[in-house]
Amino acid sequence: MNADTIRRLIEQGLPGSTAQVAGEDGVHFEATVVSEQFRGKLPLARHRMVYATLGERMGGEIHALALKTLTPDEASA
Repeated sequence: MNADTIRRLIEQGLPGSTAQVAGEDGVHFEATVVSEQFRGKLPLARHRMVYATLGERMGGEIHALALKTLTPDEASA
């Protein structure tokens, strides 16, 4: 698994979102995801939305994913 593949999966799973993903060892990653769909949602719900885009890869191909989830307004502040 690589960072670009994870970015594409997140952006496909959350249409209109943008994701920046980094991780050099192939199993531990960190991502910043900006999506209007996060508006009004608590951080745990936001994280679950991102995890859902990755499905069974979480805990398998992706051992760990540190997330920062923002609405567009939060990202521009």
